[in-house]
Amino acid sequence: MHTLSSLGKLRVFRKRGQLNREIMLFRVFENTDVAAMARIRAGEWGEVGYWANRISGYLEGRHHPQHALPPRRCYVAVENEEVVGFVAGHLTRRYGCQGELEWINVLPEWRGKNVAAELLRLMAGWFVEQEALRVCVDVEPSNSVARTFYRRHGAEDLNRHWLVWNDISVAL
Repeated sequence: MHTLSSLGKLRVFRKRGQLNREIMLFRVFENTDVAAMARIRAGEWGEVGYWANRISGYLEGRHHPQHALPPRRCYVAVENEEVVGFVAGHLTRRYGCQGELEWINVLPEWRGKNVAAELLRLMAGWFVEQEALRVCVDVEPSNSVARTFYRRHGAEDLNRHWLVWNDISVAL
């Protein structure tokens, strides 16, 4: 199993200047993570079964977002052997972009602890390795929290529903 920890990339997070005692492991997803990822997505919208089929189909290349190209990548954040967040993305031709951030989700109790920021950083690194610098993400116009997060990490408005990084390396 390839994990980021094997590369010496365990992260210890600080919140409000205090050391957070939890150590978070970030790694490439495994098929056994899909059920937990589906539960995380279903916490926001939809049913677990729907998301399990959608996520596994996406990661196995059976579900194709418009203009999606292979390959695809997904990272998970794990604390005490529990998946607490994940990010997924793929190469694309949508809106003249080279990459698309498909999902980023973190359990509510882990929000505000830099988990999403680290997941985005890992995904950005993968896009850069793929030479896919222009990356888009679909964001519901009413989702001000997500829009603020992406803008804080360098994304700009593309249109009403989409934001874009003209160079995703700014999120590294």
